[in-house]
Amino acid sequence: MKHFLYVYLGVFSSLLWGQQIDDVDFKSIIANVTINPIQKEISGDVTYIFDVLNPTDSVFIDAKQMEISKMMLNKREISFTNDRKKLRLQVSFKRSDNNTLTLTYRTNPKKAMYFVGWEYNGRAQVWTQGQGKNTSHWLPSFDDMNEKTSLDLIVNFPKNYTVVANGELIKQTKTDSLTAWHYVSNKPMSNYLFAIAAGKYDKKLLCSATGVTQELYYYPEDSLKVESTYRYSEQIFNFLESEIGVQYPWENYKQIPVADFLYAGMENTSATIFSDAYVVDNIGFIDRNYVNVNAHELAHQWFGDLVTETSGTHHWLQEGFATYYALLAERDVFGSDYYKMRLYEYANELQAQDKNRQSTALLNPKSSSTTFYKKGAWLLHALRVKIGDKAFKLAVKRYLEAHAFKNVESEDFIKEAEAVSGQNLDAFFDLWLNTVAFPIESILNNPKDEMSFYIKQLQYLDCLAEHDANFFVDSSRFYFEKQELLKKHPELITEALILQNGVEVRQTVAQMLTIIPLELQSTYETFLDDKSYQTQEIALYNLWVNFPEQRSKYLEHTKKYMGFKSKNIRQLWLVLALSTPEFKSENNQRYLNELISYTGPEYDFEVRELAFSYIDALQLYTEESISNIIQATHHHNWRLSKTAKHMLSALEQNPEYTSILNKLQEEQPKL
Repeated sequence: MKHFLYVYLGVFSSLLWGQQIDDVDFKSIIANVTINPIQKEISGDVTYIFDVLNPTDSVFIDAKQMEISKMMLNKREISFTNDRKKLRLQVSFKRSDNNTLTLTYRTNPKKAMYFVGWEYNGRAQVWTQGQGKNTSHWLPSFDDMNEKTSLDLIVNFPKNYTVVANGELIKQTKTDSLTAWHYVSNKPMSNYLFAIAAGKYDKKLLCSATGVTQELYYYPEDSLKVESTYRYSEQIFNFLESEIGVQYPWENYKQIPVADFLYAGMENTSATIFSDAYVVDNIGFIDRNYVNVNAHELAHQWFGDLVTETSGTHHWLQEGFATYYALLAERDVFGSDYYKMRLYEYANELQAQDKNRQSTALLNPKSSSTTFYKKGAWLLHALRVKIGDKAFKLAVKRYLEAHAFKNVESEDFIKEAEAVSGQNLDAFFDLWLNTVAFPIESILNNPKDEMSFYIKQLQYLDCLAEHDANFFVDSSRFYFEKQELLKKHPELITEALILQNGVEVRQTVAQMLTIIPLELQSTYETFLDDKSYQTQEIALYNLWVNFPEQRSKYLEHTKKYMGFKSKNIRQLWLVLALSTPEFKSENNQRYLNELISYTGPEYDFEVRELAFSYIDALQLYTEESISNIIQATHHHNWRLSKTAKHMLSALEQNPEYTSILNKLQEEQPKL
């Protein structure tokens, strides 16, 4: 039976999710909300416009831990139940159109809306993250991603802040204490893609080749980082619109950095929110640029936002496509060698999963991100090789146009690929979607695939380098080849340690050369001034370890270095300075205070996480640092809270800290 698995899963998905959307079609959500960031509260009035497709007495709205004061149906008050998860209307509905339901609500969201920096003099922001089904924690809405609505949203927020949301800003009204920001998005979207970001921002405007306005937000103090942070944004947008073949589907496109974000970025419809760790200067761009995340989240505006999976079974249709098109955009920016390098790295990760017996099929909703993102991207690369560029691009275009603003399953894309290529693709999709292992042999045995030659060529690097005396200075050699050879043959490090090599190769040398021969000391010292914060950090540590008599010199040379937003170099510097008795020991208390201060809640989670690791390594458990650890156990960012909980658990087992913990517990009973 052709594609039986896909059809079965589609029917199962319909049975699981389809009850309400089969009978009731919610078309619009109109909300007027007020956010009180000090009280961590949101409240307001929400109106829903919906059609009843079939008679039903079961209509619900998802609303997590919300207080609902009243509900009006077509201007008449009605009864409802509220179990703090769902609102259920106690009404029998007949077939009807354009019904109006209005409610008033209030809540203190426990997730999905985050209030950052208001308590501890940090960067004051409010931002949302509704990935999957969490928007119902801050707005009565619909967790089912198959329910798509438009959004008309007014956000009342303290004045002197900027509020960004989905769609087009049509009005801004100021009062003595609040500003009302009115955004409208007229096209239907899954509610998990609703977004709000509020903070102190300026913005830069771009215009795409097709006239789409792009708004690039930034903190006012980061004006000199705008170019390096958003580098290639215009090129990426124009490339993806052209490559995908379907015009960007939303009113405009906004990108907003926020503090302490949970992920790298999130593709909210027309309003991508991303981690401000990617706000970088020219040096930071080398090590941690926003290009891939930028392209990935933009690709989601088509793959995920315009067409949305019916369920997690088909998650690759979002993440695989976004990963693949981000790679294509990076190829347009950085060249074909870069594209092949990344695909090769993805293949290695997938094979490592196989080796560790952690692999699952691409259609398994519990698969790892590596599978959804990277195996999904590889599937699309392999499909393009199989059916050709023209057929592939046409299949994607027809798939998007046929299912625009709707939900999709794997079979929907497969049908288009088969129709335009004239090929039966059963075997191909069975291999890529249902097989657990990564099909490396099918790639290596396909002479039409450039990746087959590329992977084999990397396997013969030893031979190539042996017959090429200028391998490490040959500018035609992609840096990744040189990195791979060094990893296989550390004895070639001395040969590679020359100034003509690019920053990537030099970084690899810095990482690998942990024991520095005396004759290479002066050359290795040049790494301290490389245009790479990672290389500078590695070099400072390795030089400090290898040449004790020169420690003061290295510390003096790097005393003003800060590094990334995490202050990676500065924090290492403080630790090394405290560990170097001969270096300005009269300042040790100041150095110690500064290091401990970085554990405080006014700093971003990456700063704190790194500071905690150093506090633990040096056993600098003071009342201040322990208090900050306790506070961090309640942080919304799971990485920081997990680290803090682990540290607190260890402290609780150590009698040395019992008195401090007891004192802090008495002073902060809520913790």
